[in-house]
Amino acid sequence: MLLVPPGFPPIHFKSTYRTMKPLPFLTLALTLAAAPLSAEDESPAHLTAGDPIPDVVLRDADGEAVKLRGRVARQPAVLIFYRGGWCPFCTKHLMELAGIQDELLKSGHQLLAISPDRPTKLRETPDREKLDYTLLSDSDMTAAEAFGIDFKMPEELVSKYKNEYEIDVEAASGETHHRLPHPAVFVVGKDGVIRFAHVNPDYKTRLDPEAILEAARGAK
Repeated sequence: MLLVPPGFPPIHFKSTYRTMKPLPFLTLALTLAAAPLSAEDESPAHLTAGDPIPDVVLRDADGEAVKLRGRVARQPAVLIFYRGGWCPFCTKHLMELAGIQDELLKSGHQLLAISPDRPTKLRETPDREKLDYTLLSDSDMTAAEAFGIDFKMPEELVSKYKNEYEIDVEAASGETHHRLPHPAVFVVGKDGVIRFAHVNPDYKTRLDPEAILEAARGAK
C-alpha cells in the first residue's frame, strides 16, 4: 500500500520483479515464489505518512546499538525493511538500491536497510562489499512490530524452508519467534516524522528504486 501526505507530488512506481529474466541465482527465488508465505499474511495497520517513527534500538554488523531516532535526527533517512540475506528477492533489491545510493546522498538522505538477520549474518549478506550503505539488525523484531509490519510464519513453512530449501530462519535471526517483516519503505525527516510509506505483503514485489528516489526527493 502506498501512502503519501496531502500535497505530496505523485509517485510513479512499478514492480521490480514481475518481468525480471530468470537468472541462476534466482532458481531458489522462483521456487519460493510458488509457496504461500503465511495464513496470517494480511496487511497490518502499519505506520504511515505523518506518524513519528518509534523509539527503537537496532544493532549494526559489529553488534553495536543504534538508536533509530538518534540516527535519523542527524540526517533524513530512507528505511528499507527486508526479510533477510537468505531471501533472493531481498538481496536483488538491495543490489538495485546500491544503484541509487549516490543520488539519495545528494538528496540529503541516508539509506538504512533493516532485517531480522543477527549482526554476524549481516556480514554474510550476498555481495555485501558492493552495498555502500548501512545494514541493521532487528533480530528480535522490535522495530518491525513497532512499525506494524511484522507477521508470524506458520511452523510448517519454517520447517519447509529449512528441510526443502536449506533456509534456517532461526539461524539467521538467532531467535525462535519465526517472525518476519513485510517488505517496506519509509522516508523519514530529521524530525522523525514519516513523509512516505510503502508496505506490500507480497514479498515477490518490491518498490522500484527510482520510485524510492523520487519519494525521497519529493519529501524535501
